[in-house]
Parts: sequence; C-alpha cells; structure tokens
Amino acid sequence: MFNNLSDKLDKAFHVLKGHGSITEVNVAETLKEVRRALLDADVNYKIAKDFTKRVQQKALGQDVLTTLNPGQLMIKIVKDELTELMGGDTVGINLSGTPTVILMSGLQGSGKTTFSGKLANYLKTKKSKQVLLVGCDVYRPAAINQLQVVGEQIGVEVYAEVGNQNPVEISQNAIKHAKATGKNVVIIDTAGRLAVDKEMMTEISNIHKAVSPQETLFVVDSMTGQDAVNTAKAFNDILNFDGVILTKLDGDTRGGAALSIKSVVNKPIKFIGTGEKMEAIDVFHPDRMAERILGMGDVISLVERAQEQYDEEEARKIQKKIAKNQFGFDDFLKQIQQIKKMGNMKDLVGMIPGAGKAMKDVDIDDDAFKGIEAIIHSMTPSERSTPTTINSSRKKRIAKGSGTTIQEVNQLMKQFTQMSKMMKMMQGGGGRKMMEMMKGMGK
Repeated sequence: MFNNLSDKLDKAFHVLKGHGSITEVNVAETLKEVRRALLDADVNYKIAKDFTKRVQQKALGQDVLTTLNPGQLMIKIVKDELTELMGGDTVGINLSGTPTVILMSGLQGSGKTTFSGKLANYLKTKKSKQVLLVGCDVYRPAAINQLQVVGEQIGVEVYAEVGNQNPVEISQNAIKHAKATGKNVVIIDTAGRLAVDKEMMTEISNIHKAVSPQETLFVVDSMTGQDAVNTAKAFNDILNFDGVILTKLDGDTRGGAALSIKSVVNKPIKFIGTGEKMEAIDVFHPDRMAERILGMGDVISLVERAQEQYDEEEARKIQKKIAKNQFGFDDFLKQIQQIKKMGNMKDLVGMIPGAGKAMKDVDIDDDAFKGIEAIIHSMTPSERSTPTTINSSRKKRIAKGSGTTIQEVNQLMKQFTQMSKMMKMMQGGGGRKMMEMMKGMGK
C-alpha cells in the first residue's frame, strides 16, 4: 500500500538532510520532488500543486526546534497536510433508523458485492447488529448468487427475489422483511455497470428515493486512481452520497484515489478494504494513513487488531507455560492462527514503524505459514508438547509427512527455539537482548 509514494517522499526529504535551517531554496527543491511523487501516485495536478503550496507557506519562516532537524520538521508539516487532504477527522458510520438502511453504489468490478459482505460481517461482529443483505443487481446473472455465497460464509441472511426485475420493489420488500424478522441493519447491494450511464444513475436514484437510506456509500477500486475520483464525482452529483469505501488497498495501488477523493467530492472516506478475507475491513483514519505513507507505521491500528484477537485466559496459560519452559508447538500453532486472523502479512508489517521500509523488497506471502503448519501437523502430540524429543530420525519422518525438506524442519526448530527464548526474555525484561535477537532473525 502506497509503497512507491512512500519511497519517493522519503527521497524528497533527503534533500533537507544535513541542512541547519529551512530556506526558500531547499524547500523549493524538496517540494518539487514531493509534487512529482504525488503526480506519480496519480493525484490530480491542481490538488498536488495546492498541497505543495500550503506546505511551502507553513515551512518558510519556521524556526527549527532544537529537537527537530529541517527534514523532520518538513515531514511533520507534510504529515499534517496529508491528514487534512484525506479528510482530517475519522468519520464513523451512521447507524440510526429502525432499521438502518445502507445503500451501496459503485461501478461493476469495484468490489461492491464483496465489500457489502465485509461491512455486514463488521457490523455483526463488532457492533452486534442483526444484518440483512439485499441483492438488487438483477442484471448480472451471478451477482445474487455471489451475495448468497458471501452471506452463507459470514452467517448473514440474504434477501433476494429471483425473477423480479424491479430493484426498487425488491429493496422496499426487503425492508419490510427486515422489520418482520428483527433485523436492525439492511445493506442493499445495487447493480453496477462498466461505465457511468444514464440508465444506471436513474435506477439507483429511484432506489435512493424509495428507501431513504441513513447511509449511501460509494465503493471505489483504489487501483483505478484518478478515474476513481472522476467516477465518484459523477455519482455524488446524482446521489449526494455520505461516504466513500476504498477497496483493494492491499494491492499495488498508487494511492491517488485515497489522496484526491475528499478534495473533489468533499465526502469522507469511511472504510478501506485491505484484503480478500471477510475480516479485511478497516475504519479509515486519515492521520494513521498519513503516518503509514511517510513510513512512520501505524502502531495504534496494529494494537487494535491484536486486541480483537486477544484472549486473556489463553494469554495467562501461555505465560505460565513460558515461565515453566513448557511452551510447545501446539501453543505456537495457536499464536499463528491469531496472527493470521489479524490480516494479510504485508499489511501488518507496514504498520510497524520502519519495518515497511526495511521489508519493501521482501515478498511476504499470505500463505507463508502453510509450510510451518504442515510441519507441525506432521508431528506426534508428544513431539508438539516436548520439542526437545525431536531427533534426526523424527525430523526425517516429519519432513516426509509434511512434504517439506529436513532443512526446512531444522529451520523451523531453530526459529521456534529463538522465539521461545525471546518470549522468556520479554517476561524477564530483557528488552535489549530481545531486540538484538530480532535483528539477527531478520537477517
């Protein structure tokens, strides 16, 4: 996410490195690179120009504090301006109404149907809502079936009227059904097209008038860059929607949509999609995203994700096992499952300050744990609970059973031993030693 933009902004700030003060000359040189980085990220030229002009006005004449060098001061100014550019404040979803009606809009291929499922899952698990998904895409043959598959996956009812070609009627009937069955949120998945057309806009406008939704959300594929912003404007002119959903931010996106869309339509980005799993949905925080773009990480979001998976009772059990040197591969496997639930690995690494930059050329596969899990599952219960019993002949059997090599088994054993020591150090307060060990493991 934003890797290319982050790299170019980092290079731009290097212009100020070593300077004792901010001057008109070195600011102009830095901002030239910043503007180029924004344009390469597919940010609208006028927005990029206005952005750098505001940064320049704030930077010139500022005294460099004793705790900051010019480069650090410029980063702070750019971070504040990026935060404002993306909306400034975090804007939540409006859940008033009985039931709350949420209308999803967007072009075909934007990830609208999948995100409807993600939003339903989020409201069900995080907000304890009874959700009804409604299939109103009566044109794409597989659309309703896709929504039903998603609904089954997350345990949410899907309302559909096969054969009915009137989406206004379907949506009205769905709301009646929601009231009758005690649902307090209705998410209407509307039809998309490959391009904005009059027929599509008339249809979604009619649905909007008929159901009076509390939230109208525009779903946009962030990988389409400036085109996404133009499409958002066309939809907003008709619907006057309440917020934007950015999907596919886990892909090789240049980030132009995230940076430009608020300036063009003056509507907040409310959620982002960060992966394929139903749990891969995040509330959009402009300040946290600005920090990630500038390579500062996002520790708050990382901690929030960890807390969601945190089991206090399980943590106490693990703590006791570590203290008694009884931490085994079954416990290790549980830790892996919790990490996997937190999201895709590259996204998680990007939240650690400095780690995203350090790991930018490393390909982190979401299936990276598969080999490890196969090796552990090939062990006997006694081997998993007492790893010290695993000798060379057992390693050979484990490798054969997991479809891996003895070298891979040895590598896992070594990593497991290092991790066990590291966790022991954390309990004993050996922070410095732990950091040294982590650096060694990283190499």
